[in-house]
Amino acid sequence: MSYFIDRRLNARHKSAVNRQRFLDRYRTHIKRSVEEAVNRRSITDMERGEKVSIPSRDISEPVFQHGPGGERTIVSPGNREFVEGDRLRRPSGGGGGGAGEGSASDQGEGMDEFAFSLTREEFLEFVFDGLELPHLERKQLVDLEEVRPVRAGISKDGVPSRINIVRSMREAQARRIAMRAPIRRALREAIEALETEERKDPVLRNPSRITELKAEIERLEKRLESVPFIDTYDLRYNHLVNQPQPSNKAVMFCIMDVSGSMTQSHKDIAKRFFLLLYLFLERNYEKVELVFVRHHTAAKEVDEEEFFYSRETGGTIVSSALTLVDEIITKRYPAAQWNLYVAQASDGDNWDDDSTTCRQLLVKSLMPRLQYYTYVEITPHAHQALWEEYESVQDDFPERFAMRQIVEPGDIYPVFRELFRRRAEA
Repeated sequence: MSYFIDRRLNARHKSAVNRQRFLDRYRTHIKRSVEEAVNRRSITDMERGEKVSIPSRDISEPVFQHGPGGERTIVSPGNREFVEGDRLRRPSGGGGGGAGEGSASDQGEGMDEFAFSLTREEFLEFVFDGLELPHLERKQLVDLEEVRPVRAGISKDGVPSRINIVRSMREAQARRIAMRAPIRRALREAIEALETEERKDPVLRNPSRITELKAEIERLEKRLESVPFIDTYDLRYNHLVNQPQPSNKAVMFCIMDVSGSMTQSHKDIAKRFFLLLYLFLERNYEKVELVFVRHHTAAKEVDEEEFFYSRETGGTIVSSALTLVDEIITKRYPAAQWNLYVAQASDGDNWDDDSTTCRQLLVKSLMPRLQYYTYVEITPHAHQALWEEYESVQDDFPERFAMRQIVEPGDIYPVFRELFRRRAEA
C-alpha cells in the first residue's frame, strides 16, 4: 500500500488540501465570479486576487443524524380545524429571511452569501482554465540546450536511485552459479568418496582417509555458504543520456493600432485584451517570446512598457505592421524552427486601398508560415473594408485565421476565451 503525505506549508488556520478540494467542488460558481471580475477590472489591477461570493444554499451539505432506536408507541392527536385540501394561512409577524447577518430589512425573503478570497495564482488559474495556443507543433532542433534524458542501456556505474533490480539480480544469480558450480562438484565427489570408504569392510577401512574426507566436506560447505547472495560487482544501473529534442518554441506578435481613429476607450480595450494575452502566455508557456508592434502610418517594434503606455498617434496604414512582422519573421524567427502566432487589434479603419495590400500580404507571405492569426476589431459600428478583406483570408485559412468583434469591455474576456479555447485533438 502506498501512502501520500502532503508536506506543503499551510498558512495559519488554513489547510491547502481542503482549500483545493473546495475550489474544485465549486468551480462553476467561482468561474462565473471570475468572469465578472475580469470584465469590470482596469488594466492596472488585472492580475491581483479576487473576493468571491457563493450563495449559501449552494454550499449546503447533507447532515446525518441518529434517530431514536428501539420500538416506540406514538399517539398522534387529530385536529378539529382543518380537513384534507384546506390551505394554511401564513403566520402573522412578517418573514424571517434576512439579507445577511447584522442587517435589518423589510423584505420577506433573502439569501446569505459565503465570501472568500482567491490568491493571485488561483485567480489566474480560473481565468485561463481551458485555454491553449492552437496548433502548437514541435519544430526542428534549435540548439542542444533543449534535451531530455532517455534510456540508453545498462551501465556498471551509476547512482543508487537508478539501480536496475532485475538485471542486478540476474547478474548475481549468474555469478553464484558460476562460483558455486566447481565447489558443488568437488563437494559431490568428496561425499561419494566418503560413502565409498565407509561401505568398505572395517578391516580394509582407512580411518585417516575418512577423517580427511569429512574435513574436506566441511570446508567445501563453508565455502558454499560464504558465496554472497549479491555483490557490488553484480549491480547494474539504468544508463541515461541527454538526447536533443524537437523544439516547441513559439513567438507571439502583438499588433495594436494606435492611429487617431482609435479613441482612448478603444485603446483601453485593446490594451486589456493584450494584457490578458500577455498574462496567459507568461503563466502557461515558458518558451514563448513576445514581440510588440505598434502602428499608425508607420509600424515600430517596441518594448512592453512602450506598447502599453505610449501616447503616440497618427494616421492608419495597417500593411506597415504586417510588413514589419514579415521582416522580423524572416530575420529572426524561421518558420522551420518556431511556432508563429499573431494577434492584431484595430478599429477597422484603414487608408484607402491598403486593406487589399493587407490581404495579399497575409495570403501570400504570412499565413503559409503562421500557426494561428487572430484579429479583434474594436468598434460598435458597421465593418469596413479591412474586415471584408480579412473575411476572404478566413475563407482560405478557416482553421488558422479567426476574427471577432468587441463592442464594449464586457466582450473582452468572452472573445479571448473563444479565440484561445482548447481544441479537441483530431
